[in-house]
Amino acid sequence: MPESDEGRSSSTVRIGADVGGTFTDVVIERDGTYLSTKVLTTHAGPEVGILDGLVALAEEHGVDLTTVEQVIHGTTLATNALIERSGAPTAFITTAGFRDVVETRTESRFEQYDLDIVLPTPLVARRDRFVVRERTAADGTVLVPFDAAGGVAVVDEIAVRGYEAVAIGFLHSYRDPRHEHRMRELLLERLPDLAVSISAEVSPQMREYERFSTVCANAYVQPAMSRYLHRLRDGLAAAGARCPVHMVHSGGGLMSLDAAARFPIRLVESGPAGGAIFAADLAARHGLGRVLSYDMGGTTAKICLVEDHTPRTATTFEVARTQRFAKGSGTPVTIPVIEMIEIGAGGGSIAGIDHLGRIAVGPRSAGSEPGPACYDRGGTEPTVTDADVVLGRLSADTFGAATIDLAPERAHDALRRVVGDDLGIDVDEAALAVAEVVDENMANAARVHAVENGRDVAAYTMIAFGGAAPVHAARLCDKLGIETLVVPPDAGVGSAIGFLRAPFAHEAVQSHYLAIEHPDVTGVAELLDELARRATSFVTEGVTADGSTTRIEIERTASMRYAGQGWEIPVEIPPGLFDARAAAGLGERFEKAYEEFFGRTIDGLPIEAVSWSVRAVAPLADPDPVAPTPPVDGAATGPTRRLHDPGTGASPAGVVDATVVQRHDLGPGRRVDGPAVVVEPQTTTVVPSGRHATCAADGSLIITRTAP
Repeated sequence: MPESDEGRSSSTVRIGADVGGTFTDVVIERDGTYLSTKVLTTHAGPEVGILDGLVALAEEHGVDLTTVEQVIHGTTLATNALIERSGAPTAFITTAGFRDVVETRTESRFEQYDLDIVLPTPLVARRDRFVVRERTAADGTVLVPFDAAGGVAVVDEIAVRGYEAVAIGFLHSYRDPRHEHRMRELLLERLPDLAVSISAEVSPQMREYERFSTVCANAYVQPAMSRYLHRLRDGLAAAGARCPVHMVHSGGGLMSLDAAARFPIRLVESGPAGGAIFAADLAARHGLGRVLSYDMGGTTAKICLVEDHTPRTATTFEVARTQRFAKGSGTPVTIPVIEMIEIGAGGGSIAGIDHLGRIAVGPRSAGSEPGPACYDRGGTEPTVTDADVVLGRLSADTFGAATIDLAPERAHDALRRVVGDDLGIDVDEAALAVAEVVDENMANAARVHAVENGRDVAAYTMIAFGGAAPVHAARLCDKLGIETLVVPPDAGVGSAIGFLRAPFAHEAVQSHYLAIEHPDVTGVAELLDELARRATSFVTEGVTADGSTTRIEIERTASMRYAGQGWEIPVEIPPGLFDARAAAGLGERFEKAYEEFFGRTIDGLPIEAVSWSVRAVAPLADPDPVAPTPPVDGAATGPTRRLHDPGTGASPAGVVDATVVQRHDLGPGRRVDGPAVVVEPQTTTVVPSGRHATCAADGSLIITRTAP
């Protein structure tokens, strides 16, 4: 459904493309409206799905691809490679004596008393890890000079073994990267086609384990990501779109394709980041201060807190957790990232019976190959989508994906065979049980995420998007005690639209110790200037092809703690010269922030800063607010279909007659009373009993509880 984007010029044609585990979403922004399609993801070559969807969409609507001015893309390819361990053969070179840091980790246990604890396997096995004699102290002093002869010997060994990528991480290289640079020079002199990543560029921060893990992850996915991104650019050019291609990075900004090819680890959460941007933009338009962003696609569900129209951010992210909600059970990557929780709960998540005889859903997914059983593409295992079909939430005559003809009988057969027969229940009960399990999994994830951030999730408004989220969102709101749900226009392709609303931005981070009582203000001032230059250059590189300047805003942050503490909190640095007065003011800001976090300060302990970050952003125009909409008398009507509505408490399984309403028939102020389903090309919105939906001026559905 087209939506006007009042905050942007209507004179441009741009493309947003989001590659997910099941579907690839393609959006063309033209004349202030959106044209969109969903196609099944082609895992062997993800660019094929993008190009096929784009060409078909352009031909259908008469869009000349030679007029496209920008392509913005996000992908889960890097994430999938890390989870599936499908990256390139990679070697790791480190300081002598530190070969096993990526294996010993921090020696902490995320479950202290679990004797059978399972930790993630290092990306680089021990046989592929090499050492060189060199050593730099924490203050940047060279303790052991770089052993060039030893470096050459390592290069010889790497050449023999035929690695595609090499990661280099030396002790304290964030203070002095010269040894890492020299090792890279030796490698490229002998092996010029090798993909080499150094930790001083990828993640110049303290804490060896986290830094080494990050540089290994970057090297591990770099060859495949670089090839993919360049195939995509070439394919777009062949189709006529000879324009700049930009990527959405995990922090929610845009970066150039060339920068993304060098630092693909920054793309691990690029797709979900687009969804958070989409939710933040909608929150600003509707004046919502506290929003729970809920993005459910075919493979995963993502939940993010958005406050004051800004998604919460973090500097560390875990990939491939061995336990879903256990911090420390994954592989850490130290990159700026929009903070969210992601679980294997999508439309394609596979349902089954576990060893205790319970229904379990996910994290395995049927993906697009073969897909859910109801897609009739060879899938035999029941999924959440199959359950939704049986429950009447999805119907063959209104299912949005044009290339898929739903086969409800396949869904019935799969659920009966795998779940129903095993538990001795009928197909309807099996489908309802699967849906309730996945909804409770998502509700629990939302509760965990809110508690970890010290928030009460019931005080938030939910914004739901992604192909599957509007189907489940209202039930999720009931479980979480959330009163108001917003389903925006074009919700099924929300992340791809979010890409088109992302600013050019880059965050540069580096560790540098500073004692507030005796500050080295000169060193910090020079570092902040260098980080600002570094971040600004990335933004300028991406804003225009010719490198011309634009308005860039600078945001500065210090990671601070009391001396002796193991972790830090972020403290904003005001603009201006960093001098002794600024350092003292920073200490005062830290104590205020610390008290807000923990309820008290600690007397008598010195304060220190250990890392510094500078974010450069080319801001977009503020979005125009959505005008209030007077109600229209009378609720929308339409045909009805059988729907299982568990919130009714009725039997059997809450079966009701739900009104079927076409979303494009709803004008501003029109009301839809539950139980109802609102259908549109890329998704379906379920309005359960006890709630009603009102169409806002921008086409959003505002779903609230019906007054008794």
